[in-house]
Amino acid sequence: MELIKTNIQQSFQTVLPAIPDRCVMIMDKTLTGGNLANAIAVIALTIGQRHPVLVGKPLADASGFPHPGLIPIGIPMLCAEQSDLKGIRQTAIENDCDVIDFPVEGQQTKNYEEFMEMTAQIQPEDMKYTGVAIVGQKRVINKIVRKLELI
Repeated sequence: MELIKTNIQQSFQTVLPAIPDRCVMIMDKTLTGGNLANAIAVIALTIGQRHPVLVGKPLADASGFPHPGLIPIGIPMLCAEQSDLKGIRQTAIENDCDVIDFPVEGQQTKNYEEFMEMTAQIQPEDMKYTGVAIVGQKRVINKIVRKLELI
């Protein structure tokens, strides 16, 4: 079991050699309302699962009541044309960032098994995304997203 844990840790370290200090989300600029909120929530949940180091220390209010820790580095919410998301994603991967993407098919069904089957039928070059998150080093990510606008 310890060997498996070590292998997983080593694999993760090859993706992200340093503790990430930047996290951004880039969403399809045509998404609105519930579809936008859904895509952001789905991607954010996966970021937290993949990068628990990004969650800050728990908070306490003046009465001492505890509140869960939040991400202390923030998450800029950017947007781009859907046709540009694939290139942004690929550039981030090529620059050793972790990428969390959400294919458009995820909003075409409420059944995860069906979503998996739909995704398995799509060639990588034909994939379209509702949004992507990029996690990694600030200087690298800033170069990738510098021309994008806020939502």
